[in-house]
Amino acid sequence: MRGMRVMSTVLVTGGSGFVGIHVALQLLAAGHAVRTTVRRPERQADVLAMLREGGAATPESVAFVTADLTRDDGWAAAVAGCDYVLHVASPLSTTVPTDENEMIIPARAGTLRVLRAARAAGVKRVVVTSSLGAIGYGHPPRDRPFDETEWTNLAGVDGQPYVKSKTLAERAAWDFVAREGDGLELSVINPAGIFGPVLGSDFSGSIEIVRSLLDGAMPAVPRVYFGVVDVRDVAELHLRAMTAPEAKGERFIAVSGETMSILDIARVLRRELGPRARRVPRLQAPDWLVRLAARRIPLLRAVVPMLGKVRHSTSAKAKSLLGWQARSNEEAILATAESLLRLGLVKG
Repeated sequence: MRGMRVMSTVLVTGGSGFVGIHVALQLLAAGHAVRTTVRRPERQADVLAMLREGGAATPESVAFVTADLTRDDGWAAAVAGCDYVLHVASPLSTTVPTDENEMIIPARAGTLRVLRAARAAGVKRVVVTSSLGAIGYGHPPRDRPFDETEWTNLAGVDGQPYVKSKTLAERAAWDFVAREGDGLELSVINPAGIFGPVLGSDFSGSIEIVRSLLDGAMPAVPRVYFGVVDVRDVAELHLRAMTAPEAKGERFIAVSGETMSILDIARVLRRELGPRARRVPRLQAPDWLVRLAARRIPLLRAVVPMLGKVRHSTSAKAKSLLGWQARSNEEAILATAESLLRLGLVKG
């Protein structure tokens, strides 16, 4: 237990999610007492199964509290006695909701609910999982990478409720701590597209891209670009931001290397997986065809506003201030594919 020093009690919100489960794994490995929220009690079994899949030595030591971002019930019990809170939970949809407020209101109100409970319980610091979506969207095209001093321009992100929800939730968090935090510390992590090893069937939209490529669900890929980061590195950055004095009041972009296109990802899969990537497409669809197809395929509607837009970003701050290092884009993508194949989550 690292020299027998006393470790902390940490709440992870959304422990059944892709990022949340990896955060919990690293907290356990570091010797912390871990508590996590689940929306429904029956999800506890899923969390324990994923912790075992991830190699946790003592998954049964995790404590569970039932709490939902849209309700006050359970949050006081969830944060009671905690030194830190890692607020990872966030509403996420693979399709564009009919009403953007279905995503925006739970994200913003849920973040404030967690912060209020943490303040009341005397928690030292909350680390909020935001997104690069709160930094680099709604701006004119440019070559210069985005950094943590910048914010998404909400006037330029029509039709992207996820981007709006992350931006508004993060802004609300900073405003709350500034105005009524009463000593509560805040740090924020802004990841790019999160890839890496899947531990169960609950995973992010980025993972769905790799699964769709391996399934052969797309005969040709849309012209979409994003930054890449491995979920294990995102989890590690949460732990560093949780305790480092330098992280107080700071936000940190989590991105590995250069921006990639979906076609770039497809090429990595074909190059490294050989016959197992036989269904992976080789062609990029013209933008007009994607727009046409999006009228019939809900999954593509979220893609249309992103067509052809390249956003570069830098994680120099996390590296210099917190000593963070990330795996390569290729390693993150291959870990995604290998885990999907191993768990039988790819069709055929």
